[in-house]
Amino acid sequence: MEDLRDDYPYSHRQAVRSLDIIIVGAGIAGLSAGLALSQTGHSVTILERASELAEIGAGIQLAPNATRILHRLGVLTEVMEHTSVLSGVSIRRYDSDEELNHSPMMPSIGRTYGAPMGVIHRGDLYRILLKAVRENGCRILTSHTVIAVDSSFAPKVKTRVGKTNERAWFTGDMVVAADGIRSACRKQMALAGGYADEDRPLPTGDAAYRLLIPREKIQHDPELLAMLEADVAMRYMGPGGHIMAYPLRKKKLYNMVLIHPAKMTTNTVEDVWTTTGDRREMMNFYRSWSPAIRKWLSYAGEAKESEEGEAEIMEWALNAYSPLPTWVQGSVALIGDACHPMLPYVAQGAANGIEDAAVLAAALTCTSDVRLALSVFEAVRKERAEKIAASASGTGKSLHLPDGPEQEKRDLAIREARRKQGAGEADTGDKWRDQQWQLYMWGVDVMWETVEKWGELSAAVRVG
Repeated sequence: MEDLRDDYPYSHRQAVRSLDIIIVGAGIAGLSAGLALSQTGHSVTILERASELAEIGAGIQLAPNATRILHRLGVLTEVMEHTSVLSGVSIRRYDSDEELNHSPMMPSIGRTYGAPMGVIHRGDLYRILLKAVRENGCRILTSHTVIAVDSSFAPKVKTRVGKTNERAWFTGDMVVAADGIRSACRKQMALAGGYADEDRPLPTGDAAYRLLIPREKIQHDPELLAMLEADVAMRYMGPGGHIMAYPLRKKKLYNMVLIHPAKMTTNTVEDVWTTTGDRREMMNFYRSWSPAIRKWLSYAGEAKESEEGEAEIMEWALNAYSPLPTWVQGSVALIGDACHPMLPYVAQGAANGIEDAAVLAAALTCTSDVRLALSVFEAVRKERAEKIAASASGTGKSLHLPDGPEQEKRDLAIREARRKQGAGEADTGDKWRDQQWQLYMWGVDVMWETVEKWGELSAAVRVG
């Protein structure tokens, strides 16, 4: 990791006082919080509703704002061993393999931001975080579904245990709700705050197929094998949808995310792996897309037991959510998808959950006052995460323009940016490629801001 430059001066800091912290949910955000908090001296219990901690999912992007924190948590070296480091992203029109532009990734992004960038299978990141959490002494209790928080939002949660329906209460000094889009803690906050009716998923009209195609299936196709072998992501833009694709797991898998119009019957309540997609519908929507795309899709699904790919084509609805009035009530804080679920268009969902975890831990190295720490956490994170979530919505519109004048203007701007050797300078509506927005997403060091600006932050939240 020759591009890693981290001059963060506060890595030695420990908790002002060791707290008993309850984390609800053992996803990426919950495990990151458990690791960050336990490393700084807290006693952590993680309550997870699933009976097993499964390494599920597909590819996710790790941008510099995430890898910078993973380095400070001591896991980046292992993470990078399982990360595909891409040299760039090829931007293409949907109906051919003509390249409109090529956005550089590594090593240029690493040199700019002092931290690497890449893509990794979510299961690999999850496994690494889980191992580190256990090594740092966190207690993880599976089959513990949190069904309620204390009515006054004191640090106390009620669980339903396993299949017995036994009820058990857990009490600590602070509760961190990392229980995802269906967060019971979020729902209780909304009811208490009187905004439960407004806190509902807003269908975007988009849905996504996520495919993992094993190398074995395409090893006799020179064109597809060349795409798998290249350290380049492919981004195809078309009417009503787009595709992002890249290699994973040392080029044993090809990860494809295919955004398309949602069906009326697609689940719009749970932003999870909700339904099994229909192969014929998928092939029909992409029938006019590039020959290479159509060949990739012909290999989707029906993986053999000996292969790593998915045996089914999974589809889920993509929903947006209005910003919450608050992420904090009493001694309870929401993090990750529980408070800022993000559409995938700027690839910042996991990274922002990791940022939440890091800021919580950093704040508690500055004070032992839980409510003050949570107020500063919200001050550092809420506006930033909500801006990034909003940018994802706008980016989706730009990528999905129908053929016509607006699309032609967008494509011309992308080509012009290439001619000027400024791949992200043009105003194309694509925030992921916008250099100024990249600086905001990837360049801000939220841990440094929390500690370095503690005086002014804590004074502001006290006044507020």
